[in-house]
Amino acid sequence: MSSRTPHLTRRAGDSHGQIPQTLCESSHAESHSNNKYRKRPTAFTPKQSRDGKPVSSFCSHSTKEGVNPAPGCEPLFWACFSGMGFFRYNIDDAAGIMATIYVHPGFVESLHKPSKAMTGLITSIYYLGTWLSYLFVSHPLADRFGRRVAAAAGVFTTAIGAAIQTSAKGEHGIASMIAGRIVCGIGLAIVSTSVPLYQSEISPAKHRGRYVVVNHVGLVAGLAIAFWTGYGISHWETERGNYYGWRVSMAMQFVPETIFLLGVFFCPETPRWLVEHGKGDAAKRSLAWLRALSPTDQRVIVEIEEIEQDVRQRRTATEQDWTVLFTHRPLFNRLWRAALLQFMAQMCGNTSMKYYLPSIFMSLGIERKLTLMIGGIESTLKIGCTIIDTWLVDKFGRRLTLVVSCVVMSLALLLNGALPLAYPKNINHAADYVCVLFIFIYTFGYSMGFGPAAWVYGSEIFPTNFRARGLNIAASGSSIGSIISSQTWPIGMSTIGSRTHFVFMSTNLASAIIIWFLFPETSKRSLEDMEVLFNNDTQYRSSLESVPDEHPDHDAIDTTPTANKPTAS
Repeated sequence: MSSRTPHLTRRAGDSHGQIPQTLCESSHAESHSNNKYRKRPTAFTPKQSRDGKPVSSFCSHSTKEGVNPAPGCEPLFWACFSGMGFFRYNIDDAAGIMATIYVHPGFVESLHKPSKAMTGLITSIYYLGTWLSYLFVSHPLADRFGRRVAAAAGVFTTAIGAAIQTSAKGEHGIASMIAGRIVCGIGLAIVSTSVPLYQSEISPAKHRGRYVVVNHVGLVAGLAIAFWTGYGISHWETERGNYYGWRVSMAMQFVPETIFLLGVFFCPETPRWLVEHGKGDAAKRSLAWLRALSPTDQRVIVEIEEIEQDVRQRRTATEQDWTVLFTHRPLFNRLWRAALLQFMAQMCGNTSMKYYLPSIFMSLGIERKLTLMIGGIESTLKIGCTIIDTWLVDKFGRRLTLVVSCVVMSLALLLNGALPLAYPKNINHAADYVCVLFIFIYTFGYSMGFGPAAWVYGSEIFPTNFRARGLNIAASGSSIGSIISSQTWPIGMSTIGSRTHFVFMSTNLASAIIIWFLFPETSKRSLEDMEVLFNNDTQYRSSLESVPDEHPDHDAIDTTPTANKPTAS
């Protein structure tokens, strides 16, 4: 350690506003000196077994303990399973089923024809629940009881909220919907904190992005399933279908919730959380299982030691109050950017497009069943767009991807605002079809840019010891943006009509300008680069315009957590 102390001392006393030693993760200096262990190419090579011998199958091999996934497949499997939490997220609470039941005759009847303002309240009140949970519930729960227990608690909470909504009827119907939406919001914020933490903490660093994208695939897949369910239910036109149809749609989310609750406790707890709670032996067994190695393997021992060292340093750093995120300028430089990006991601109009998509199509003169089918097609195509974005954000960088996304969405909103004004009351069907086309283009612009990239950007810029708390605060910006957006859209459409699109077009153009001039590029940069980048606001203008070459340590084992990602779709 003595040979490394001068390096850490110099950084702690940097005259350029460097984050004090107690505020930043010095473990990266340690990691550079341990590269002889961290860069071993055989550590996670998929074609070696626990004893180092080649295996015949990429995803499994036989051992005396039975069949076990090969290195790399085990974390991917658990990442995919935990991504089911996000799959059910979009089935109801972020949009999904809610978008389809808003146009269901039985729902409108059960709630006594709610006004546009009341519909906006039902939509936006959900985000009040997420905002409160992000700030006060989700992070402490995941830290105290573990990622698995927190995820299960979040899903169980959303099931309670869904049950309350499903039972809504009569004079108390709107009250039941509002109460259920708040409960669901609280639960989903817990899920969107604990699941990405789980995924990032079980993943090798070089595959972390792939595993994180499982969240976004789950989001858009859930949205697609919800729209197709709504389309199917729309054909149930009997009196019973009118009463039960939207309730069946709402209740369908219990299927993935049940599967998740039954399976989550078969997932191993993350080694990092076990180390943080003094369960070193359990952490070693968990890591050995995830890496498909023996608990006595030197690679497992080295990684556990690195996690233990990082946890010790993190505890020392976090003795300071989390309010330092607001009072220490280099940290606040990161916090306001992450929070503003999340806010802009919702103010671009995506929340409104998701919730009111069938209503938008119906305003273009399209029949209700057809609007639900088009919504299903649009949501299905989002899956491919989200997968493509995992390549785009690395190839072209976060900043350029975000700016281009804003410009594409602005163009689509411009056309959707102008054409109905030029051809009112659906007098020109060609203009209506062009509007539908540009709604698809808007969706592609969001799904291949702002949606996933906003979360990726925020997860990269915080020091380890403040990452979870910083991202929870930043995510509250997303909730605030969603409240404003989802409340503004229905009222705007009922008063100024298609001119509402111009409001969100303006926010997209403003976002593009803000991102280009105030947000530095973070792609492929180490956390030490982030310190320099955000400690001096002028650094990135001259030196960080382009995406750098891959950092040599990006294949190293990751020992740091990444908190909640994903309510984008």
